Amino acid sequence: MNAPQSIDPVTAHSDSDVVHWLINDTRDERFIDNIFAELCVRLQRAGIPVKRASLHVLINHPQWLGARIMWADGLREAEIARVDYDVRERSEYIDSPANEIHDGATEVRENLERDPSLGRKHAIYDEMRAKGLTDYVAWPLYHTLGKRHIVTFATDRPGGFDDAHIAGLLKLLPVLALVSEIRIKNRLARTLLETYVGSHAGELILAGATRRGSGTTVRAAIMICDLRDFTRISDNWPRDDVIDLLNGYFDAMSEPIARHGGEILKFIGDGLLAIFPLSQPSACANLLHAVAEARQAMVALNEKNSETGRAPLNYGIGVHVGDVMYGNIGSRTRLDFTVIGPAVNMASRLETLTKQLGRTVLLSRAFADFVESDFDLERVGEYPVRGFNDPIELFAYHG
Repeated sequence: MNAPQSIDPVTAHSDSDVVHWLINDTRDERFIDNIFAELCVRLQRAGIPVKRASLHVLINHPQWLGARIMWADGLREAEIARVDYDVRERSEYIDSPANEIHDGATEVRENLERDPSLGRKHAIYDEMRAKGLTDYVAWPLYHTLGKRHIVTFATDRPGGFDDAHIAGLLKLLPVLALVSEIRIKNRLARTLLETYVGSHAGELILAGATRRGSGTTVRAAIMICDLRDFTRISDNWPRDDVIDLLNGYFDAMSEPIARHGGEILKFIGDGLLAIFPLSQPSACANLLHAVAEARQAMVALNEKNSETGRAPLNYGIGVHVGDVMYGNIGSRTRLDFTVIGPAVNMASRLETLTKQLGRTVLLSRAFADFVESDFDLERVGEYPVRGFNDPIELFAYHG
């Protein structure tokens, strides 16, 4: 994040100038935290004695309920903290101004100079008093379709904010709502694409790669993983247990893949498809490092599951390398950003063979050529592979 730009105190002399800047001069700034930090500095220059400010936004993310952007006098950058879904069950949230706003309050204001026993008993007020703050105000920030976020301001001015200060802050709220909504929705679009199609595919889609049939040829190592006996598990286990099991399994597999530069393109029931583009010189070695870490994670998961009486999970992984078509495929109105080609088919066939050959991870000769000198591989032999004319030399990896 960049520090706020230098501000000319001659031109930034009123709240009207701040509103004008917010409307007209923020269009090239991508991140709301940068805008919010500069906004607070401009408010100070305009004579509104803001000492501390925060912006609390709800986001659609698989892990996080929201984020808090915090600015304080003297900071060159706003600080961002993510807020998890459990926060609403915690005492610090239940007993907070944020909860009052989310419950419908249109303003929460506290005179921090008066006797604390005469005000609300929010813990955050004691923290602000300890920092010398004298007045605090929080308002809902309204986005479209009734979505409410929160913005807060505090000062250390003796006597707190006066009426003109409050009027100036209220005047900028509708503009701040519009400016923040654009950035938050841009971030939301990026987050949703990263969540559902992966970071690299998401970037391509945002860059305009949305036409059906558009794509490129990529040389990559392909990894396909599938859970064993999932049909039996899903038929006999309670639904919530099955979902919990799948989430644990996918975490164990996915996190090492992402950590080592791979990209998961899709989850297919109880399976996943990932690629490691060979544009990275160590892509094939990275794939095997990810497999080794995933194996360790699965051991830990099975140990945890055994404590609750669950049977261990078994899986198979097929790995190949080759050219794939990477792009948009689907109907006129529903596309999938994925990879196709004989190399993908080969990885799928090898995954199927893992059960027949009693190996957890099977590698093709083409893939093994990239890593054989650096990894201990077991030559399994040559086997016919459905859909391919010649037998394929296979290797097992036990790392």
